Amino acid sequence: MSIFGSANTSFGPSTNYSAMKDIEVQSPPDDSVSCLKFSPGTNMPSTFLIAGSWDNNVRCWEVQQSGQTVPKAQQTHTGPVLDVDWSDDGTKVFTASCDKTAKVWDLNSNQAIQIAQHDAPVKTIHWIKAPNYSCVMTGSWDKTLKFWDTRTPNPIATIQLPERCYCADVKYPMAVVGTAGRELIVYQLENQPQEFSKIESPLKFQHRCVSIFMDKKSNAPTGFAIGSIEGRVAIHYVNPTNPKDNFTFKCHRSNGTTNGMQDIYAVNGISFHPVHGTLATVGSDCRFSFWDKDARTKLKTSEQFDQPLTACDFNAQGNAFAYATSYDWSKGHEGFDPNKKPHIFLRSCFDELKPSMKKT
Repeated sequence: MSIFGSANTSFGPSTNYSAMKDIEVQSPPDDSVSCLKFSPGTNMPSTFLIAGSWDNNVRCWEVQQSGQTVPKAQQTHTGPVLDVDWSDDGTKVFTASCDKTAKVWDLNSNQAIQIAQHDAPVKTIHWIKAPNYSCVMTGSWDKTLKFWDTRTPNPIATIQLPERCYCADVKYPMAVVGTAGRELIVYQLENQPQEFSKIESPLKFQHRCVSIFMDKKSNAPTGFAIGSIEGRVAIHYVNPTNPKDNFTFKCHRSNGTTNGMQDIYAVNGISFHPVHGTLATVGSDCRFSFWDKDARTKLKTSEQFDQPLTACDFNAQGNAFAYATSYDWSKGHEGFDPNKKPHIFLRSCFDELKPSMKKT
């Protein structure tokens, strides 16, 4: 039984809705939302959603069949939480913070303990489950990538990065890291993590987010999408069968032009649909968009919200899309409105993400 019932479930009447008729998550964070992550598709009886925030907290909600959410618990760092991930069995959450530490949060005992330490804020965190080892990968602004056995205080491996880690993703056996200076590095994780290739960035501006996609036939990681501050996403296959398979597309830009100029916004998040292989992007233009990379077409763009969209994720079944609206400081302190509070919404989305019938 999926968490939202059928793809066309109508949500109950006693709900807060967004402009898009989506369900609002109860008791959202008090400051900008940095990351969202649904629990993995294991045989868990319930679905949970985790959010990290600039209010130093990480929160957990249970998502019910109706789409309603129940706040379950929260944990605190001494600095903003920049990233979160789940263990593969859904019993633990890993959190990365500006306080230069990472923690593991055991949901059964509701205890959080420190498992990692860097010399600068920790920007990314990912759980790696390999056949012969498991560990946590942290990427930091101290220009290192570290791998941790959660039972020991010192990293089992440290990789020097060319610059500060800005974004990363892991789908075993592949990891992709984007750094300052527009560096892109692919790592293979079999046996032990090691560099596979350095890639010249197809984007001319700073990387903001990266997401690995799977091959539709083999279900193995085959490439990634990377978004930049310049309203553009690159689709990149690590071993393309045809060089033309790799391309970039514009997104999160104003439709009209003012004095011949187009407003361009940062891409704040990318998430691939776990069933269809299509993708969602969220941006500083206060919208989300759904895309079919294979047909190279846009499936949908949302209405405009009153704040930027800062994070997004699909649940394991692919019928719920979570997205957060909160200020991303893209317009500096002048753009901050203390009366606009962060929100997280859930959208029933399975049919909207079906691939386009259009052929390339």
